[in-house]
Amino acid sequence: MSRPLLISDCDEVLLHMVSHFADWLDEAHDMHFALEAPGFAEAIRDRKGKPVPHEKVWPLLDRFFDSEMHRQNIVPGAVEALTRIGEQADIVILTNLGDEYQASRVEQLAAFDIRHRVLCNRGGKGRPVRELIEELRPSVTAFVDDLAVHHESVANHAPEVWRLHMVAEPRVATHSPKAPHAHARIDDWNEATRWLLDRFVDGPAPFV
Repeated sequence: MSRPLLISDCDEVLLHMVSHFADWLDEAHDMHFALEAPGFAEAIRDRKGKPVPHEKVWPLLDRFFDSEMHRQNIVPGAVEALTRIGEQADIVILTNLGDEYQASRVEQLAAFDIRHRVLCNRGGKGRPVRELIEELRPSVTAFVDDLAVHHESVANHAPEVWRLHMVAEPRVATHSPKAPHAHARIDDWNEATRWLLDRFVDGPAPFV
């Protein structure tokens, strides 16, 4: 019988990112990133408090990943969780970065002894999750991500997947409600590991 499959996001699930992005914006661009603000692009302002135009935000994020990935540190418990889960399930890291960052992401994760298949993606994650299921034919699949939009996308394309909403940055988590299309919200890897292993026993998620 095929093994279960865990599909996990990286930033703010396995590695902290937004706090380091905020530090870099302050140091290199004299901009303030309000971690407590709703919405990513809306959280970035100049020193006068004026919002940075959206068309300038995404290039800044690319520049961060071009040169600052070394700043990112591991989310507590993530390595231990993947080690334990990997004893029972296959693991794929599905990260929303362009393919040009794939090698850097693999190297970055390997530095923390996380050595699993890494897939890059742009846009909703439902289609790549569907493609992974069709390729690997797992007995049951679970998906972990910090963004509600991806839980909705997976729910639409692969409703049999268990969906766990996790936000590892506490200052973001405090104002982020549970994703409506996620089955559960857990921000701690110790508890999340138990939840995921139980779902592997339960079999595919019921269609709603």
